[in-house]
Amino acid sequence: MKTKYSIVRDSIKTKVLDGTYQPNQKISSESELMEEFGVSRHTVRLAIGDLVIEGWLYREQGSGTFCADRTESASQLAGEKSKNIAIITTYISDYIFPSIIRGAEKYLSENGYNVSLFSTNNNHETEKNVLETILSQKFDGVIVEPTKSAIANPNINYYLNLENQNIPYIMINSFYDELDPISITLDDEKGGFLQTAHLMELGHKNIVGFFKTDDKQGAKRMKGYLKAHRDNQITIIPKNIIGYKTDEMSTKPLEEFERVLSLNNIEWPTAIICYNDQLAMKLLDIIRERKLKVPDDISIVGFDNSFLANISEVKLTTVQHPQSELGVTAAKLIVELINDKNGENKKEIHKVESVIFEPTLVVRNSTKKLNA
Repeated sequence: MKTKYSIVRDSIKTKVLDGTYQPNQKISSESELMEEFGVSRHTVRLAIGDLVIEGWLYREQGSGTFCADRTESASQLAGEKSKNIAIITTYISDYIFPSIIRGAEKYLSENGYNVSLFSTNNNHETEKNVLETILSQKFDGVIVEPTKSAIANPNINYYLNLENQNIPYIMINSFYDELDPISITLDDEKGGFLQTAHLMELGHKNIVGFFKTDDKQGAKRMKGYLKAHRDNQITIIPKNIIGYKTDEMSTKPLEEFERVLSLNNIEWPTAIICYNDQLAMKLLDIIRERKLKVPDDISIVGFDNSFLANISEVKLTTVQHPQSELGVTAAKLIVELINDKNGENKKEIHKVESVIFEPTLVVRNSTKKLNA
């Protein structure tokens, strides 16, 4: 349980990190802080004193306490410290993320940068804590995968504070629209289109799609699914679109698929589109339990061409994700932005631009032509 002192101290520090207190701005008075937190003047002075010692605040006799300009102190130390990059992903050890991270790490280490890895677990509160750590430690640049990119983010102020402190950042896999950052992404809409169009070319019309809806990638893949239906003049069946959120991903898709398979055989879909290969593997387990066969009874398409696509007895048709190449590209762009900031790029006009990878479909044996 936090002490009263640490609650006051951490609250003031958070307001510095999220930009509520700007450099050289006067913070709340001791009396105001006493009233806000219901603590004694001694507790307030102790918290402020520690933050002054650590360089977060400074005092002016007779005027009050102010937010320190930490960009100035950081620039004074720039020549003394190592080059450090933070990489933030929603997950670190799972699925395609190790490949992305290895690609970035290799390039960055070859260029003299130390890399610190952080995971948000696709959770906004964890993302906030990670961003506070990064702002506290003064990294040279940040590569970040957004948390729940399809919904409003409560941590936007932290990204704006990165900009205020002149710390370059780029976003991978997705991005927050309101920030309009430099980003490295896959064309997820086209990927969703390729998944669906491939099945339609094989004669499938009753196609169930599973899409993760709190990440922008899922929304765009769903858009591609819908576009393929319209382009091929195939009626969209609303109940065939199954959305789920991060905290539902271990339960809802599986429950919904069980429900679909409990329908009369005449209503069964002939094919399934999955948000990613991870989900496809889980649905394959249910298909086996039902004594069904892929692709004879049902076709299935994944997304990402992860290592999972080849480990099952059913080799998965899936969309290629750039993985390691995306990581390398992100590393190159963040180094370019840092060099621009430090005036190390020789070109008179040098603009770092976002990169969008083109998806391709890898066809294996989890899909087949529907018998007429």
